[in-house]
Amino acid sequence: MSYFPIEDYAIIGNCRTAALVSRAGSIDWFCLPRFDGPSLFAALLDAEKGGHFRIGPVEEATTERRYLDDSAILETTFTTASGRFRLIDLMPVRSEAEKGTELWPDHAILRVIEGIEGEPECEVDVRPRPDYATSVARLVDQGSLGMVFAHQGGVCNLRSDIPLTISDDRSTTYARFHVRAGKRYAVSLVFNREEPSVLAPLVDQLNEQLAQSLRWWQRWAGHCSYDGPYRDAVMRSAITLKLLTYAPSGALVAAPTTSLPEEIGGVRNWDYRYCWLRDASLTVRALLDLNYVEEAQAFLNWMQHATHLSEPEVQVLYDVYGETRLVEREIDHFEGYRGSSPVRVGNDAAGQFQLDTYGDVINASYEYVRSGGQLNGASARRLARLGDVICRRWREPDEGIWEVRSGKRHHTYSKAMCWLGLERLVRLHQERHVSVPIDQFEAEMQEIRRAIEEQGFNQRLGSYVSVFDGEELDASLALLGINGYTDPGGERMVATLGNLRERLGAGALLYRYRDDDDGLEGSEGAFGICSFWGVELQMLSGDRVGAMAHFEELLGYANDLGLYAEEVDPGSGAALGNFPQAFTHIGLINAAMSLAGVRGYDRVKGQEER
Repeated sequence: MSYFPIEDYAIIGNCRTAALVSRAGSIDWFCLPRFDGPSLFAALLDAEKGGHFRIGPVEEATTERRYLDDSAILETTFTTASGRFRLIDLMPVRSEAEKGTELWPDHAILRVIEGIEGEPECEVDVRPRPDYATSVARLVDQGSLGMVFAHQGGVCNLRSDIPLTISDDRSTTYARFHVRAGKRYAVSLVFNREEPSVLAPLVDQLNEQLAQSLRWWQRWAGHCSYDGPYRDAVMRSAITLKLLTYAPSGALVAAPTTSLPEEIGGVRNWDYRYCWLRDASLTVRALLDLNYVEEAQAFLNWMQHATHLSEPEVQVLYDVYGETRLVEREIDHFEGYRGSSPVRVGNDAAGQFQLDTYGDVINASYEYVRSGGQLNGASARRLARLGDVICRRWREPDEGIWEVRSGKRHHTYSKAMCWLGLERLVRLHQERHVSVPIDQFEAEMQEIRRAIEEQGFNQRLGSYVSVFDGEELDASLALLGINGYTDPGGERMVATLGNLRERLGAGALLYRYRDDDDGLEGSEGAFGICSFWGVELQMLSGDRVGAMAHFEELLGYANDLGLYAEEVDPGSGAALGNFPQAFTHIGLINAAMSLAGVRGYDRVKGQEER
């Protein structure tokens, strides 16, 4: 057993959970019943113990893959010396109108094998290892119901029209067979909990669910209003965001994985299967600019619910239902991806204090209102209370946007987002969407701006800096111009961008920071979303030609399916960190929108007046 490069994976999903499929046809990561549930297959984090669901050629093969049109249905074509066959992978989805009275399972993976040429030999190898491989799956052959085993209080049914053999210890099932040209075979894995297992005839299930799922994705993609430059990259990013959305609540998880390393063999391995508020306004803007108003509204509803549960304080991250108990622990028996340990479940960053989050929540609501949305009374009052917290706490140090584990400091970006939060509330008050003590908020805004311009700007460097009275830079400073704290084309921001490129740049890529002590051993790659921030700020500052050149260079770091991880190794171009990463794709969308001049309104208009 060995590990595939992170960029060799694709994602399939049903807007409740997701699976990662390798270039070799192996599902090496799959959690149930939702993104942050325990794993059923986790070879991604331990190739020997984690378990997998592999369908692929026995012989050496070359591989081509794509998503069918504008969908999340994956097609992988294997070519061997004996012939060719394709593998179609999906998690079935369908519209409410198509459901009728017919029952569907809670979750299903459908895998379709189609012979194209010759008779290549194919292998099916299914090794379920429930609960992060802490439980043993005991497969029982129940005839037409398939191979049955338990997971997370539910029942999994593995069915196939290929005869499968169960291993002596009943933990694995497998088959080898020749794929004939023109023949079609199916393997499905169905999970149900609290409801009876729903098992349609396999052939009927294959045809109907494939057709309905393709229609569903194409209809959803058809709502996208963008048809400008780099449309394919933007659309793939939008579909990826949809795959990372938890439909029952509207939450958007940062990634479907945990503990993919930011440095191979290193300790920077985090659980990203949760929902961060720090980029809420960037998320809402991306969705609104693409005309996905329902998704933006659902995300805001989740955000308002989650912040209500923890108010008056705002937590850094929540689970998909807004819960805050995300205790970090280690899975000691997993070796980690390519020996990168520890493997972590949960995230202690949930307990950090990050001032920027308050401004981001307010700014996300502001983006929504400026695009035509409305706030209800409870939401308006909640936003006003967040302004009160900002006034009370902005002078305190915090852990900052990057969740460092080296203690609290006075981060320039955190203070700027406090200013922005109050500024947005003042605007919303003037437009009669909220009611706030405008004189108090404007006075606090002046104090915050004075502190930033005096202590967060280094005269010797001619640049904004990461922390007050410091000399280091980090990529969040780009957001001072993007989010509207200051003019992106002003002298101070242009100089800051130049310093960011010089200190943190690797071609078009940007590291989030380089020399700061973050309390952790080792190093990391260049940060995906930061690199796209650099492009957007460059565009907003007036350098469209340079921004476009950098954007096109960044497109080259996507994998063959257009997917991005959290980070990139500038030397090799390899993906690092959790994958696919929602925030990287959000950054791509927003940068593309700026390059194309597609923005719902001028986000930075009027900041010079304040």
